[in-house]
Amino acid sequence: MVSFEFLVPKRPLSHQAKSSAHKNEWRDYVYGRAFREWQAPPIYNTKLRLTIVYICEEDPPDINNIIKPVQDSLSTLVYSDDLIVCDVQGSLRMVDDLIDLTGLPPLLQDAILIGFDCLYIRIDRSRNLRELV
Repeated sequence: MVSFEFLVPKRPLSHQAKSSAHKNEWRDYVYGRAFREWQAPPIYNTKLRLTIVYICEEDPPDINNIIKPVQDSLSTLVYSDDLIVCDVQGSLRMVDDLIDLTGLPPLLQDAILIGFDCLYIRIDRSRNLRELV
């Protein structure tokens, strides 16, 4: 079963950011963080699910605008093409929210305990549609 997770301990850049240079820097940063952890060739012919949890301090960008740059950053490294990403889940939680850590993956717990802007990113196999609705 495909399962890959990593953290990006930095405030994400929105897809709507005006500076293309900053967008490229952000994509390169996400790529670099994934590159440190991903130890396999890109995934082909498997429907995937991308999960992003943004733990933020204040004034967060829209979670929907965070997803696309992250998804693009992982294309060709983790998966062959972002067309095989069939399911996407984006969540945003404030650092000062009371978040119950029980049952959360250890790496997501780490992201919450860091206490500043951080993305938890997970890629795994897509689920059956019945499980999603």
